[in-house]
Amino acid sequence: MKDRIPREEVEKWLKRLKKELKKMKAKNEKGKEFLENIKAYAHDSEHFLKKKDLFLSWEACIWAWAYLTIGKDLKLLETKFS
Repeated sequence: MKDRIPREEVEKWLKRLKKELKKMKAKNEKGKEFLENIKAYAHDSEHFLKKKDLFLSWEACIWAWAYLTIGKDLKLLETKFS
């Protein structure tokens, strides 16, 4: 399963995630928790990428994106520049 996801795809989405994270801020305490979780998943994704476990790297990246999307939808996170 490790080889089903191209490394380039994982790297592309991880780069996009990190760029998006730089723009985000928490609106409240729950938002801070969301940001911490997102950053932890992004860190995990990088860790697994270094270990060449592309499946787990991809999975961690997807979880980070899910938290980011949910946090924005629930109005726990917002763009710093808004």
